Amino acid sequence: MQGVGYRNYVQRRAEHLGLSGFVTNLKDGRVRARAEGPRAVIQEFVRELEKGPPLSRVEKVTVRWLPPTGRFASFGIRFAEFEP
Repeated sequence: MQGVGYRNYVQRRAEHLGLSGFVTNLKDGRVRARAEGPRAVIQEFVRELEKGPPLSRVEKVTVRWLPPTGRFASFGIRFAEFEP
Protein backbone atom coordinates (compact mmCIF):
# COMPACT_ATOMS: atom_id res chain seq x y z
CA MET A 1 0.00 0.00 0.00
CA GLN A 2 1.57 3.25 -1.10
CA GLY A 3 0.47 6.87 -1.12
CA VAL A 4 -1.00 6.93 2.39
CA GLY A 5 2.21 7.34 4.39
CA TYR A 6 2.57 3.64 5.08
CA ARG A 7 6.39 3.69 5.20
CA ASN A 8 6.32 6.58 7.67
CA TYR A 9 3.73 4.72 9.74
CA VAL A 10 5.92 1.59 9.76
CA GLN A 11 8.96 3.60 10.81
CA ARG A 12 7.10 5.36 13.63
CA ARG A 13 5.66 2.08 14.97
CA ALA A 14 9.07 0.36 14.81
CA GLU A 15 10.82 3.22 16.58
CA HIS A 16 8.10 3.33 19.25
CA LEU A 17 8.63 -0.39 19.89
CA GLY A 18 12.43 -0.08 19.91
CA LEU A 19 12.99 -2.21 16.80
CA SER A 20 15.77 -1.77 14.28
CA GLY A 21 15.70 -2.42 10.54
CA PHE A 22 14.13 -0.74 7.53
CA VAL A 23 11.04 -0.34 5.37
CA THR A 24 10.99 0.19 1.59
CA ASN A 25 8.58 0.17 -1.34
CA LEU A 26 9.03 -2.64 -3.84
CA LYS A 27 8.72 -2.13 -7.58
CA ASP A 28 5.51 -4.16 -7.70
CA GLY A 29 3.73 -1.86 -5.24
CA ARG A 30 4.20 -3.95 -2.11
CA VAL A 31 6.07 -2.76 0.96
CA ARG A 32 8.89 -4.72 2.61
CA ALA A 33 9.92 -4.24 6.22
CA ARG A 34 12.84 -5.91 7.96
CA ALA A 35 12.68 -5.63 11.73
CA GLU A 36 14.99 -6.94 14.40
CA GLY A 37 14.22 -7.19 18.09
CA PRO A 38 12.55 -9.50 20.59
CA ARG A 39 10.07 -11.92 18.98
CA ALA A 40 7.15 -10.77 21.17
CA VAL A 41 7.78 -7.14 20.17
CA ILE A 42 7.97 -8.08 16.49
CA GLN A 43 4.65 -9.91 16.85
CA GLU A 44 3.12 -6.70 18.25
CA PHE A 45 4.70 -4.78 15.35
CA VAL A 46 3.10 -7.18 12.85
CA ARG A 47 -0.32 -6.56 14.44
CA GLU A 48 0.24 -2.82 13.98
CA LEU A 49 1.25 -3.33 10.34
CA GLU A 50 -1.94 -5.32 9.72
CA LYS A 51 -3.98 -2.31 10.91
CA GLY A 52 -2.00 0.31 8.99
CA PRO A 53 -2.42 4.08 9.20
CA PRO A 54 -5.78 5.82 8.68
CA LEU A 55 -6.97 5.67 5.04
CA SER A 56 -4.82 2.62 4.31
CA ARG A 57 -6.08 -0.75 3.17
CA VAL A 58 -3.70 -3.51 4.13
CA GLU A 59 -4.48 -6.63 2.13
CA LYS A 60 -1.97 -9.04 3.63
CA VAL A 61 1.07 -9.11 5.88
CA THR A 62 3.42 -12.02 5.35
CA VAL A 63 5.99 -12.81 8.02
CA ARG A 64 9.21 -14.70 7.45
CA TRP A 65 11.28 -15.32 10.57
CA LEU A 66 15.03 -14.98 10.02
CA PRO A 67 17.96 -14.89 12.44
CA PRO A 68 18.86 -11.32 13.46
CA THR A 69 21.88 -9.84 11.72
CA GLY A 70 22.68 -7.11 14.24
CA ARG A 71 23.61 -4.76 11.40
CA PHE A 72 20.85 -2.20 12.01
CA ALA A 73 21.41 0.52 14.61
CA SER A 74 17.99 2.12 14.10
CA PHE A 75 14.89 1.81 11.92
CA GLY A 76 14.92 3.75 8.66
CA ILE A 77 13.16 4.25 5.38
CA ARG A 78 14.95 3.09 2.23
CA PHE A 79 13.97 4.86 -0.93
CA ALA A 80 15.09 2.13 -3.33
CA GLU A 81 14.45 -1.58 -3.51
CA PHE A 82 17.15 -3.67 -1.85
CA GLU A 83 17.22 -7.36 -1.16
CA PRO A 84 18.19 -8.01 2.48
